[in-house]
Amino acid sequence: MFEFKLPSLGADMDEGTLLQWKVKPGEAVHKGQVVAIVDTSKAAIDIEIWQDGTVRELLVEPGDKVPVDTVLARLTAPGETAPPATPPAATRRQRISPAARQKAQALKLDISTLSGSGADGAVTLADVERAATSAGAPKPAAPQPTTRPADRQLETRRAIAAAMSRSNREIPHYYLLETIPMARSQQWLERENAGRPITGRLLMAVLQLKAVALALKKYPEFNGVYQDDQFKPAVAIHLGVAISLRQGGLIAPALHNVDSKPLAPLMQELADLVKRCRAGSLRSSEMSDACITVTNLGDQGVQAVMGVIYPPQVALVGFGSVARRPWVDAEGRLGALPTVIASLAADHRVSDGHRGALFLAELRDLLQQPEAL
Repeated sequence: MFEFKLPSLGADMDEGTLLQWKVKPGEAVHKGQVVAIVDTSKAAIDIEIWQDGTVRELLVEPGDKVPVDTVLARLTAPGETAPPATPPAATRRQRISPAARQKAQALKLDISTLSGSGADGAVTLADVERAATSAGAPKPAAPQPTTRPADRQLETRRAIAAAMSRSNREIPHYYLLETIPMARSQQWLERENAGRPITGRLLMAVLQLKAVALALKKYPEFNGVYQDDQFKPAVAIHLGVAISLRQGGLIAPALHNVDSKPLAPLMQELADLVKRCRAGSLRSSEMSDACITVTNLGDQGVQAVMGVIYPPQVALVGFGSVARRPWVDAEGRLGALPTVIASLAADHRVSDGHRGALFLAELRDLLQQPEAL
């Protein structure tokens, strides 16, 4: 038997509220299957399970807010014989969800007299409300939304503040900037999009993401996490993409295996990720797999971004706006070319400025060959 715990979906998450179970006791599940939906300070997240098994018991009821690493369910592994479902009556303890316990106490109901309809006979909030109605107590008011928009915005800002405070406190940042000529990328993009339908056109952002991923293959010390006083390199290149939320704040879900994907499917995945992110529909793997973050504020008109690393990651790449700026070519001629200022914020415990400069130079060179991305 193994335990399924509430995963940490980022450095800014301490707890979550279970909204819905997508499975029931006795049901077989497979690795990567969505088994629950959990509400965090930023979005409702589809929680995936990372091991095949059969659901034995569900330990948390919808509506319960629990800390990260709380055991949500127990499952049996493939081929494992399940223990008896119900312990002897003399040793069995009445199980009740925290929300149901609080409601029962408020209504002065004896918990030991309540019948449970939840997993393995657990008493749910609905059971308490039914018992209260049967006992002649006032009918509970209709449940109110657990999180109002203003509350969620406040929770989001607090979560971001906590993560960024931790970043500045724990990570010794260093910063580098590189001005990259973008004429070749712009011209190639115009030619490429001329033969595409409007819905299939590529954005400059997708070229930048692919270039970052390929640069990371050459300089892998920027792709990973710093945990337990050591750097742990990532086994794949999953880029966190900073996306602004409608209610305020940012979230950086992962695009998976960016280095190996052609630009067109990558563009489709990026568009889908942004859409689902702003609709509040993400998967737990998208919230936990990113090992470096890319932020792009070019559409806001800023020249450069000096980002803060999202712990436990060790680097962040930023892009400002692509704009015509003074440029001196190899022959010394002064002109105006479209350029972008790329920035690197990196963790000095893992890398140094020399390697950071080489990474940005590789990024610059890759963007001069857009047809090879």
